[in-house]
Amino acid sequence: MERSAKIYVAGHTGLVGSALVRRLQTGGYSRLLLRSHSQLDLTDCRAVCQFLQTERPEYIFIAAAKVGGILANSTYPADFIRQNLVIATNVIHEAYGSGVKRLVFLGSSCIYPKHAPQPMKEEYMLTGPLEPTNRSYAVAKIAGIEMCWGYNRQFGTCFLGAMPTSLFGPGDRYDLDTSHVIPALLRKMHEAKVNGATEVVVWGSGTPRREFLYSDDAADACVFLMNLAQEQLEKILSEDAIPPIVNVGCGQDITIRELAEMIAEIVGFQGRLVYDHSKPDGTPRKLLNVDRLTALGWVPRISLREGLRNAFQDFSKNIAPHAHRDSVSTKLR
Repeated sequence: MERSAKIYVAGHTGLVGSALVRRLQTGGYSRLLLRSHSQLDLTDCRAVCQFLQTERPEYIFIAAAKVGGILANSTYPADFIRQNLVIATNVIHEAYGSGVKRLVFLGSSCIYPKHAPQPMKEEYMLTGPLEPTNRSYAVAKIAGIEMCWGYNRQFGTCFLGAMPTSLFGPGDRYDLDTSHVIPALLRKMHEAKVNGATEVVVWGSGTPRREFLYSDDAADACVFLMNLAQEQLEKILSEDAIPPIVNVGCGQDITIRELAEMIAEIVGFQGRLVYDHSKPDGTPRKLLNVDRLTALGWVPRISLREGLRNAFQDFSKNIAPHAHRDSVSTKLR
């Protein structure tokens, strides 16, 4: 990407989108197109068409999505599939229509089968049943990948999918009803420490293994993929049997129990961790095979422990004070 190129970051206020903005600005990219949901509703096909035809970005990152943890995915499956399908359909199609040079579509490791061989390679997509708790979200992301694949074959576009592992970092969502495991545990343990609680309940058995990546590393990988040499990109896109996607992760995983213990240490919670076996575990293991990405020359820079410290600092500074005031206000009412 030229530093002066117009770049549209869809979903720039979210976890990955905000990290992308930080990375691009640090890299000297000065013409970023940023629109909030109130300014541009990506589920409105006509609005998306008008925006892209008017602004004519040369590069697009699609980081916009309806996201959430196990509880949110299980409770609102219709919302997850409808909104994510419509966002992908509108932006990918109109990107083609407005002549975008390259596009990176952000997916998720949940596109792979529940019992896929570990670590999961890109070619494992659509080789088995999905995890039921997030199937609606996964199907929508798979549809977005298939759209990229189809438009590349039919129209010669350069649309690539980046499949990140579980992400966390500054700007994460800490609502216990909708958040992912790391922000949920950070908030639970912080509040338990502040309130003098003696235990924190962790969903599930603690045995599932998960891979985590700091959001700024994920953003760096996406910019790296957007900047691939043409021959490198064409090699990925020309594969007939492998989707036009690249896994983005660190290639290492830990158990939820190990994660909870690490977060307790970072937060300073010294109470007991209780595992609620009545709650779903989700997929037993989700570890990405990142050979494709590392062969291209990218590796992450931020360790899990360092990333968790950064995330907790962000939570303590920007989220915890407001959460405390809201809690006090609710009690007074």
